[in-house]
Amino acid sequence: MAAQSFTNRAQQAGAESLAAVRAKNKSAWLELFADDAVIQDPVGVSPLDPTGLGHRGKEAIGRFWDMAIAPGQLETTIRESYPAGDECANVATFVNRMPNGLAIETDLVVVYRVDARGKIVSLKAYWEYEKIAAQLAKLLGSAHGG
Repeated sequence: MAAQSFTNRAQQAGAESLAAVRAKNKSAWLELFADDAVIQDPVGVSPLDPTGLGHRGKEAIGRFWDMAIAPGQLETTIRESYPAGDECANVATFVNRMPNGLAIETDLVVVYRVDARGKIVSLKAYWEYEKIAAQLAKLLGSAHGG
């Protein structure tokens, strides 16, 4: 999202979160979260979250950064944003460019919920892990002549 006024603090926190990710600034990103925040990205059981319960607390959220965010360079396009109450749902496309040159594109909905201080208490990303895994397998196969 370009510089603009935000309808609510969740919409602003979401934009700040994406800016920190694009800048590869882990400490600024972690500062946006409440101490007991939960990230579910994607929502449900996946290899990124085998229990499906999410990554709870800043230590776990920091490990999520190291595993899922740090390896690539994320480009984000917010197509639509729906702020309401203490939450905001963003319809987006993310492209994660990996060091080996692969680019993984994901259409998703990201829902941010904030507390009274504007800290993120919940980040839920709705996307299909299996669809991305298939895209990655295809990219890896074509990169190796398959």
